[in-house]
Amino acid sequence: MPRQDLTTPRQRRRLGAHYDPDAFGRFSESVARFIGTARFLIYQTVLCALWVTWNVLAPLSWRFDDYPFQFLTLVLSLQAAYAAPLILLAQNRQEERDRAFADGDRQMNARSLADTEFLAREIAGVRLALADVATGDDIRDPIEKLAATVRELSERVDEMSPLPSPRPRRVANG
Repeated sequence: MPRQDLTTPRQRRRLGAHYDPDAFGRFSESVARFIGTARFLIYQTVLCALWVTWNVLAPLSWRFDDYPFQFLTLVLSLQAAYAAPLILLAQNRQEERDRAFADGDRQMNARSLADTEFLAREIAGVRLALADVATGDDIRDPIEKLAATVRELSERVDEMSPLPSPRPRRVANG
């Protein structure tokens, strides 16, 4: 029987377990973090030492793994078989985070470079604008010449028409 609604894609039927990839990724990172510690190595060493000691020194009826310790080898192999993919998954997730941080850093560096180039252009523009502005050194000599000329002219004016000197004022005492 053909489908009536062709506007939506057909849903695939999945067989198997459904899981949250992010939660599983966090779990794998926590396992990888624990496996990479000295505590784990000590625990594993103590477990193996107890295992071997028990299976060598315990009475024969209590032993569960005789001398070549095949069951211990199987347990350690099983642990390694699960640990390796979990560690790889944790490394892949860390690599994705590192890549995202590197992209963010590249974008930040690009913005910083653009800001720096903008500020450099602005400073160059200010320098060019200030190149045409007279500085104190540029106008000091003309001002001094002008002041000397004003003094000279005021002396000439004083010589031409003497003005009576002003009387000193009396200050009233209160």
